[in-house]
Amino acid sequence: MAYRAPVEQIAFILNHVVPFGRLADTDRYAEATPETVSAILSEAGKLTSNVIAPLNRNGDLTPARLENGVLRSSPGYAEGFRAIAEGGWVGLSADPEYGGMGLPQALNTAVADMMSGACLALQLNPLLTQGQIEALEHHASDELKALYLPRLTSGDWSGSMNLTEPQAGSDVGALTTRAEPAGDGTYRVTGQKIFITWGDSDVTANVCHLVLARLPDAAPGTRGISLFMVPKFIPDENGDPGARNSLHVVSLEHKLGIHGSPTCVMSFDGAKGWLVGEEHKGMAAMFTMMNAARLGVGTQGVGVAEAALQQAVAYAQDRNQMGPIIGHPDVRRMLATARAEVFAARALCLACATAIDMARATGDDDWAARAAFLTPIAKAYGTDVGCRVADAGVQVHGGMGYIEETGAAQYLRDVRITPIYEGTNGIQAMDLVGRKLADGGDAALRLLDEAGDDARKAHAICPEMADLVWQATEALREGTQAMLDSGMSDRFAGAVPYLHAFARVLGAVYHIRAAENGGEAERKLARVYISRVLPRMHADLAEARAGVADLDAIPDEALAGAAPA
Repeated sequence: MAYRAPVEQIAFILNHVVPFGRLADTDRYAEATPETVSAILSEAGKLTSNVIAPLNRNGDLTPARLENGVLRSSPGYAEGFRAIAEGGWVGLSADPEYGGMGLPQALNTAVADMMSGACLALQLNPLLTQGQIEALEHHASDELKALYLPRLTSGDWSGSMNLTEPQAGSDVGALTTRAEPAGDGTYRVTGQKIFITWGDSDVTANVCHLVLARLPDAAPGTRGISLFMVPKFIPDENGDPGARNSLHVVSLEHKLGIHGSPTCVMSFDGAKGWLVGEEHKGMAAMFTMMNAARLGVGTQGVGVAEAALQQAVAYAQDRNQMGPIIGHPDVRRMLATARAEVFAARALCLACATAIDMARATGDDDWAARAAFLTPIAKAYGTDVGCRVADAGVQVHGGMGYIEETGAAQYLRDVRITPIYEGTNGIQAMDLVGRKLADGGDAALRLLDEAGDDARKAHAICPEMADLVWQATEALREGTQAMLDSGMSDRFAGAVPYLHAFARVLGAVYHIRAAENGGEAERKLARVYISRVLPRMHADLAEARAGVADLDAIPDEALAGAAPA
């Protein structure tokens, strides 16, 4: 079945489930009128359904490759990316001063949802470029902004993020790439980076690498890391790609999925670079890019889940085993639960993006705290839902799901990276119970207060569901207090289930809002989520409170399966 962009559901969520409508009342986003939003969603739907989605299988069957050191992209990717760039989609939320449209991040998130469902491997290119644009907007000098932002925003050039090294993954502070001052205001960057998504490209005229490296006087750990712009081609006096820089792709990784996205091992051999931000403050600048990418990755999970679910439903309607299998109770359970979770995860990502927009438009600290709190939940829940739904899609296909020709397995292979990159979901959960609860739980409790209010308001329309949501909210309030009362080791041991519990309660809130503002279909879908998905949060909270002692008590030998002494 051909992918169909979920324009109607996204529009419903923006109009009735998250506070997106408030953005048009701000000076910054006054142009985000209902007419503009409708036109953008419609055009993005046409682009993703008709132009981008047909490329998805090409990337899987004909991966990106290196030929004599030259990267060759998958068939049709260059044309697909040109359509993205020429439509202005890379710069949808970028600064108008440099050619962007200046529209809300929530709209950019909606478009990313559709692009990810259409072709995740290609969507990764604009995602990384958009993250780089945001980092440069916040941290680069005026000279670097003037040179790079117009070209990145237009899609003429693309961006990459270079953090990871063989010995420095989640422990970024262990990196060894170095940068030596050249005496002319530039630096010479030397080192090797791995897992660099779209580290090279033949679909853009230049690839701009943001590289973390150490200056000679750098302190150990993350405190001594600086950030550098290191382009593939050094811009000439006119700002056009000039001489080739001293960097190259060593190899491309052979991966489980996203074959069309070149994942590069990069070597920087005294490459010319420019400092971005202050010396030794590179992690702050890079985190701007990473935080933007974390919401983007959560959205990727939602997009792939949508595509996998659409195909599974179509197959279940056509497959006849004692009648169409879509009528079989267990198949219907899988499909209904998947649709309910996709709706919840999509609403969560759009709610997070809207909070980011409201913080930028108003300068309100409460909106900023909400955006920060929702980001790790959106990343983790969106990607977990992506994996669950893609896995269910294979199961609905039965044996044919395990056969590559149906395409069901590609969704599972592609989406499996999303709980890993841009900070594993375990790291997201530790961030949630660590940094994000460091305010004494204020941001969490404000969300729970709103959830309780939503449940009370919905009682007149759907009393049974409203009662279940209110009870879950109160249980999560107690679980949050238990987290606040725990030591950090116990918090970390329970971080993932605590995040799951919070995501499920938020999902129930979004569903109950949909039930209030939608029709019979929305109420029935809300019932599926609240009766089948929400109750799992009670088990999550029980695990979250279990602490670390029983985990520490198990010897490593027992974990490895060694025989008892």
